Amino acid sequence: MIMWRMFYFFALLSGLVSCEKPHDNFNLASPDGKLSIGIELIDNKLNYRVHSGDMESIGISELEILPNASVAILKASESENDDTWDPVWGQQSSIRNNFKELQLDINIDGVGGKLLARAYNEGVAFRFVLDEGEKPKEANFKCTYNLHKGSNYFAPAGESEPLGPVDYKGLTDYLQENNSNKRNISVPLVVESPDRSYMALLESDLYASNGIDPMQLDIAGTEGKLLSVNNVQLNEKQWTSPWRVILFGKSAGDLVVNTVPINLATPSKLENTDWIKPGKTLWDWRVHGYTAPDGFEYGINTESYFRYIDFAAEKGIEYFLIDDSWYKEVTKGHFELSDKLDLKKVIDYAAEKEVDLMLYYDRRHGEYGDEELFPYYQSLGMKGIKYGFMGSNVYFTREAIQKSAASQLLIDFHDSPVPFTGIRRTYPNAITREYCHAQQDSRRAFTPESFIKMALINAITGPLDMNNGNFDLTGINSGLRQKGPRETNTYFSTVASEAARTLVIFSGLVCIPDAPEAYEAKADLFEFIQKMPVGKWDESQILHSQIGEYISTARRHDKEWFIGSVYNQQGGELNIELNFLETDTEYEVTYYEDTPETHCKTNPEAYQVRSGKVKKDDVIKAILAPGGGHCMWIRPANNGEDSDSQLLE
Repeated sequence: MIMWRMFYFFALLSGLVSCEKPHDNFNLASPDGKLSIGIELIDNKLNYRVHSGDMESIGISELEILPNASVAILKASESENDDTWDPVWGQQSSIRNNFKELQLDINIDGVGGKLLARAYNEGVAFRFVLDEGEKPKEANFKCTYNLHKGSNYFAPAGESEPLGPVDYKGLTDYLQENNSNKRNISVPLVVESPDRSYMALLESDLYASNGIDPMQLDIAGTEGKLLSVNNVQLNEKQWTSPWRVILFGKSAGDLVVNTVPINLATPSKLENTDWIKPGKTLWDWRVHGYTAPDGFEYGINTESYFRYIDFAAEKGIEYFLIDDSWYKEVTKGHFELSDKLDLKKVIDYAAEKEVDLMLYYDRRHGEYGDEELFPYYQSLGMKGIKYGFMGSNVYFTREAIQKSAASQLLIDFHDSPVPFTGIRRTYPNAITREYCHAQQDSRRAFTPESFIKMALINAITGPLDMNNGNFDLTGINSGLRQKGPRETNTYFSTVASEAARTLVIFSGLVCIPDAPEAYEAKADLFEFIQKMPVGKWDESQILHSQIGEYISTARRHDKEWFIGSVYNQQGGELNIELNFLETDTEYEVTYYEDTPETHCKTNPEAYQVRSGKVKKDDVIKAILAPGGGHCMWIRPANNGEDSDSQLLE
């Protein structure tokens, strides 16, 4: 139930109502009182500061929308909201939206509008609305961040390993590295404070804001001071900025399951979402050139695709994604199909087997036309589209999401897309995107450290399409795939880690990239992936997290828990406390683990599967090999089932 409590600041009431004198200092506390935002006018400019408990987390910092303009605050009001809503899919099945909001009616050199500030228990956010007076054609949305000296910083770096940990000088050096293009810092920027608490700087609800590019950050010349500046095209009667968001967490993992960014997003624009189904998908792109045990070689052809569909149907995998090269050339309203593939037969066969299909598209071979593209995909019976190579084009991305929704298609953006944090609330068909380095992309392979960094940095922005879950690591590393790493033996992981990664990385579409035969050969390990109810989680927790070192994620669906852990190349132990289980209930658990002989470089495919019983407050000592992983599937016990153990290499 929504509860709005409107009240004026009593000490200032007469001045606010009569406007007899200006007011320039306001404070807004979070519902639990542990976070607070102070907003004040200094020399007719808006400034803010943020306190977490007794500590000033962000010192006095500027907020600006029209450069060098004088700001007057005309009126102030505070309200509180406390309700819950149910996402179509996600990390939680129900999300509480509890915040206090300060609305300042402002005049900026004759332009009227509002500054909205929100304080949640887990973060704060700011947004401008310009809705009165003659606006200039352009504006500059500027927000500075005056952070603690001595902080460490982490940030995404496209298809490279994320940046960090670096100090302020390291950020400066990163921006000044020899490069033909000026560098910026991508969001989220994760800040590890000297007291080992964490913040993340990012934006949400870019969907609601036209004429502005995605948020990036730069240094501001003084140690600890950062800024984001966006040029804005003011071509609307009412212009609304994205939210500038600051998240808080005791650990890095807290930021990944923080619900503030999605709560800030525009509520769903879709009346009917019954057709939006999260799930898992097989994918052909990384399998090309793989030779199955029966001698069959996978490629872009009808028989290969029949094999994927058969396996998907047998294992309950919801989707099969056909990537690039199903077509040769594109002209307006026409695809010239590959002569190696009978797409109609594949579509009919998938329908017979009740496996849904998704198709790739990009404009490198010609433009079909987006007005016609999405209805055409729908006419083929496709359930989704993977769209590549459109980059950080906000207008295109917004339009593509809306157009795909109109044709009841899921959409997955690849190749450095707009992060669009929160869009899965507004348009739940925006099922995932490659705002990361997908494994082996550009035929490079990333390290366990890169994975853990992306899982704790890039993933703060929302679902990621990272293509985890390879099982034939030896074959991939030896160069037996057309799309394998350019350098052999550069892909460091273990098969238990690969299984865990499919859970750790949140996505509405978990794309598993290996051949059906590779999964069938390790069917007992594949069970962990097969059983996961992707996108249908009731709750999610990050149990252990240290950027670049380890992560342990637990997700619940109904009474079942899935837990996945990954460690860097040092390997190590994690004590997993099962304090989230129900009291007086016995649970069965299946462990999918590394063995004492497993190593991400020398013995990546050694694993063991064993079962047992657990109860609330048990502590599981998860032992992870160098670059390794650990998985658990926990469900209420069925009496009479024996425990067993099996070791495989």
